[in-house]
Amino acid sequence: MRVVLDTNILFSALISPHGAPDTIYRAWRAARFEVVTSLMQLDEIRRASRYPKLQAILQPTKVGAMINNLQRALVIEKLEIVIETTDPDDAFLVAMAQASSADYLVTGDRRAGLLQLGHIDRTRIVTPALFCAEVL
Repeated sequence: MRVVLDTNILFSALISPHGAPDTIYRAWRAARFEVVTSLMQLDEIRRASRYPKLQAILQPTKVGAMINNLQRALVIEKLEIVIETTDPDDAFLVAMAQASSADYLVTGDRRAGLLQLGHIDRTRIVTPALFCAEVL
């Protein structure tokens, strides 16, 4: 099973060690499913982790370890963005799901409009809690 994790899920896993995002991240690290990422997402993680509001709550060593772990995932180097999203910064997530034929895209961002879509092609778009309930 292939899963795209929104960057907000990855950061949440680092911020709150007992929530659904952390459960998902640990399940991936235990090889329960395959995570799909991209060079674009890895760049976003590096860039966003330096924002002042995130620097106050994210430990650089944990962010670095996460990036190293993600480089062992299925990394898509070149993305073709075909579907525009309400939040243009999320279009690469949809492109990752399409390029990898992902089973799930997990996001916690209710404002961006991804959850309202429900699915893109064969990829279901779900909250972390729903993913945990259905898969883990």
